[in-house]
Amino acid sequence: MSKPLVEKTADRLLELILERGYVVGDKLPNEYELAQDLEVGRSTIREAVRSLATRNILEVRQGSGTYISSKKGVSEDPLGFSLVRDRIKLTTDLFELRYLLEPRIAERVAQFASDEDIARLEEVVDAIEDAVHRGDEAHLELDVQFHSMLAEMSGNIAMMSLIPVINQSIHLINENYTNRQMKSESLKAHRNILSAIQNRHPVAAYDSMIAHIVAVRQSVLTEWFDKDLTLHGLNPKEK
Repeated sequence: MSKPLVEKTADRLLELILERGYVVGDKLPNEYELAQDLEVGRSTIREAVRSLATRNILEVRQGSGTYISSKKGVSEDPLGFSLVRDRIKLTTDLFELRYLLEPRIAERVAQFASDEDIARLEEVVDAIEDAVHRGDEAHLELDVQFHSMLAEMSGNIAMMSLIPVINQSIHLINENYTNRQMKSESLKAHRNILSAIQNRHPVAAYDSMIAHIVAVRQSVLTEWFDKDLTLHGLNPKEK
């Protein structure tokens, strides 16, 4: 499913900001110049700017222009990660953070989750599988929900706030979650994690989460490197 033009333009505008090295407080070119640069209409630029402004990436000052916001990101990007230029380094660091935190969360859930919690978790896993089989991109949000629910069930207040942000950030800065192999691996991994929790096996839950994070990290980075090689006219299969 292709993105709407305004959303695509917002993505391209963000890329332009990164490419030109704009920093907090810098003023962007005017609406006409941006429309010329991105080859879209001025109304599309206006909506794209508004979209980035709602995420506190841009700030529109009436009578003055559009500036890089000094505020931290909000909504889907509360830590402002979309403005980090080195996406591969950021992705690697976010996965490292997940590796440190989420296996322990899964272990705790296997020990302490109620039967009602486990039933809710199973519903989400079923919904993810259904969305993937239907080709519905809702599976991405459901994936974030799965990991967020585990954090909630761990009973750790800090984890409840942190894990959703980490997972949402990875989805936000990556387009590689549509990889068919990754979808298949994730479905199997979610089932393994759920099964370990249902059977009250903390060690199995811990190990299954580690395997899941390692596999997804490898798949995301491999896809990224393959795209980079293709852009440079090389065949990824000949690496």
